[in-house]
Amino acid sequence: MRQKRAKAYRKLMSLYSLTFGFRQPYQVLIDSHMCKEAVAHKIELAKQLGAVLQGTVKPMITQCCIHELYLQGEEQRPTVDLAKMFERRRCNHREPIPGDDCVAGVVGETNKHRYVVATQSQELRQKLRAIPGAPIVHLNRSVMILEPPSDVTLRAKALEEEKALHPSAPESATLPTSGVEDPPRKKKKGPKGPNPLSVKKKKPKTDAAKPSKKEESDDTKPQVGEKRKRADDVEAPASTEVRSETTGHRRRRRRKHASNASTEAEVVLKNDDD
Repeated sequence: MRQKRAKAYRKLMSLYSLTFGFRQPYQVLIDSHMCKEAVAHKIELAKQLGAVLQGTVKPMITQCCIHELYLQGEEQRPTVDLAKMFERRRCNHREPIPGDDCVAGVVGETNKHRYVVATQSQELRQKLRAIPGAPIVHLNRSVMILEPPSDVTLRAKALEEEKALHPSAPESATLPTSGVEDPPRKKKKGPKGPNPLSVKKKKPKTDAAKPSKKEESDDTKPQVGEKRKRADDVEAPASTEVRSETTGHRRRRRRKHASNASTEAEVVLKNDDD
């Protein structure tokens, strides 16, 4: 295969892979017409298909296509032997139908299972061109050719690319509803305020009526130069100063300790005289 053709086929298969999800090994549906052409031109189908599709392939054939080859007699015995080498694809037809209709039914309207179809039937190729994402391979004499994508395939590709540019339904649900967002406000230029860490904190205001703890402690302490009063001195004025009921004059009562001292002195003097 020439280098230009191989490069073009590689681009085509990358298109099918990225847009429609084709992956290796590629599933290739082969019909009875392609089997007859391969035997007539002595072509190794599996090898040629791998070279054209630029990857590993899995050749497949339906039971209806094999039954169609059986009906053509013993002349197509080598073709039947070649068809039996491929993997059998179930078509779920109880009674055999023509091979073109069987292959078109297996591919379906959307090519859900991503088949590459190798066929020589013009009618079948025309039907497959109306299905998006259905690669078609055919033989031109002894050269295997991968057809360029149809218009339907190109439109489907453009639609998928358009969908990729817009958010999906779950993504659009998470987006904000407002269409236009407010532009960010510009910061005003001007002198900046002082650093809050370097500013001295304000002291909390206290009530003037309440004296502070320091003042209360100063009131309880005695003033400078003032003698401390004893407990006896504090109680003395109440006990010593007594008004006489009769005269009304004040008379000072002697203290107990003084009287006791005088009696003791008198006792000592009496002892001395004796």
